[in-house]
Amino acid sequence: MKRIAIILSFLLICVVVSMAQDGYTTRSNRAIFHYQKATQYYRLLEFDQAVVEIGQSLSADPKFVEALLLLGQTYTDMGRLEEAVTAYKSAISTNPNFYPNAFYFLAENEYLIAAYSDALEHFKTFLAIGRGSAKYMQLAYKRLEYCRFSLWAVANPVPFEPVNMGENINSNFDDYWPSFSADESVMVITRLLPIDETNPDAYLNRQEDFYVSNFRDGIWQPAEDAGAPLNTSNNEGAQTISSNGTLMVFTGCNRKDGYGLCDLYYSELRSDKWTVPRNLGGTINTAFGEKQPSLSSDGRILYFVSNRNDGLGGYDVWISYKQDDGSWGSPLNAGDSINTPNDEHSPFIHPDNQTIYFSSDGWPGLGLFDIFITRKTSDTTWSHPVNLGYPINTNGNEEGLIVNAKGQTAFYSSDRSSEQARDIFYFDLYEDARPIKVSYMKGRVYDAETKQRLGARFELINLVTASPIMVSTSDPETGEFLVCIPANADYALNVSRKGYLFYSDHFETKQVYERIHPYLKDIPLQPIKIGERIILKNVFFEYNKHDLKNESRIELNKVVKLMNENPTLVVELSGHTDNTGTAEYNQALSENRAISVRNFLIEKGIDENRMTFKGYGLTMPIATNNTEEGRAINRRTELKILEK
Repeated sequence: MKRIAIILSFLLICVVVSMAQDGYTTRSNRAIFHYQKATQYYRLLEFDQAVVEIGQSLSADPKFVEALLLLGQTYTDMGRLEEAVTAYKSAISTNPNFYPNAFYFLAENEYLIAAYSDALEHFKTFLAIGRGSAKYMQLAYKRLEYCRFSLWAVANPVPFEPVNMGENINSNFDDYWPSFSADESVMVITRLLPIDETNPDAYLNRQEDFYVSNFRDGIWQPAEDAGAPLNTSNNEGAQTISSNGTLMVFTGCNRKDGYGLCDLYYSELRSDKWTVPRNLGGTINTAFGEKQPSLSSDGRILYFVSNRNDGLGGYDVWISYKQDDGSWGSPLNAGDSINTPNDEHSPFIHPDNQTIYFSSDGWPGLGLFDIFITRKTSDTTWSHPVNLGYPINTNGNEEGLIVNAKGQTAFYSSDRSSEQARDIFYFDLYEDARPIKVSYMKGRVYDAETKQRLGARFELINLVTASPIMVSTSDPETGEFLVCIPANADYALNVSRKGYLFYSDHFETKQVYERIHPYLKDIPLQPIKIGERIILKNVFFEYNKHDLKNESRIELNKVVKLMNENPTLVVELSGHTDNTGTAEYNQALSENRAISVRNFLIEKGIDENRMTFKGYGLTMPIATNNTEEGRAINRRTELKILEK
């Protein structure tokens, strides 16, 4: 099991050494001499020398139980788990009553090498003996559950066919922690590089840097060094990028401005250049450790892990919300639906803002860290985590999984299939583990008259719940935006900027879930001027009636806000229909609908003298009436500026 440096916490104190102070199970002085030398090397963490001395001791007496137990413990700490299993079995077969906890250590190592049946039986034996320490007895009961789950998972594998992303992304070094913009046009990865290439394998001779690849001409281009100011002589990695690819939050370690060993930093992409990274500050970072961030699709919720005080275990998942002034609020623990008394790592919030993938060694799994999925059940609660199953998870470490916006493809890094470095792979995620599909709207905001690019505020609102799903802004210099649209509901989109009429749009994704597609659209904002008009695309009426539907209040409240922010505005509210029915009928219907809108605004405190109403019936179509789609466009409510 390459790269698994397992030093089990319960083995850090050499219980075997302390047991043998009052006498040994051997009469051989030579065996005792080498055993005592081995214990000295062990205490100094010089495990290779300890193994040599234990070998000399066992050559003198192969049934020296203390030496066999120390050998099992040393091999465990070295990550040589198969050899540890052999040593513990020899100790137990020599004298099963000498040290009852040996059954626990044997079973633990068997569990970690995926010998789940053997581990299950030896955990049962350990519990049946009933003479082990209370701590290990408690742990053994949990491991029984883990072993049973592992046996079930291996017998019921999930679909999993990983594909290496190839040499344009992967290198001869460790490549891991991929992150994407929502449109998958940009990928950022972390690469572990040697500082001194004359000694590339030295562990302390390595540092993490960012590499960037762009998707162009149907392929990922060769990943290039992100360069300064992102990359430094220190370690930076475990990054997350916003859906539009313009904000990066990452883990930076060993920095002069850090609050602890590792802190969270951010950088913004401006005019195709990343700004100098800045520390997220003392609200987020502490003297403990913060790492592995993940941003929600609107960039307003930050998930990360920390071993700070007041957590439920070691490293927990924490959540911070961006405040109206742009600062980050005090982090909240994600709670016991995600966190355990053990460690949780690498949270990834999907662009649907409802689904989290994370790694944990505290929920039932197949070995070390397994990947789990949980779904939001309310603003503050999450569903019980579900293990993604075998062979996505194994007896090794599985961390850092992300899923694309469409919800079909997962990406992760692994060294399972190679004796060399870690590579990045992708695979089709099986149906039950998929998040809600997410599409996106992408384009630019500009002044309708001058064509100048504009920064504007975006709000995506669920039409049924009236809850904002996303709040974002377009780039103030380029006007570019990317808005994620979860494909499980109908939404109102509102784009606003002071001094301009707002723009509205409507997305019906619930009925077209399987064929959801990206929306590419530039948005012109009309300056507030006499004669300008906008279509209120999210004002709806009951069929063939003038009664406003409940979801219309979202858009009409935006009109209220516009009128309140511009107290001298006088507007015309107009109703329009298609050509179905008589002209007289449509004239009356359109006028009554305009009156309904006016009455709503009056109820919200807008002076009736600032609004006129008019019904135009079928006389002013803006699309063909020969198709249902065209007729739907013609059925509309407009707002026109009469006085400014």
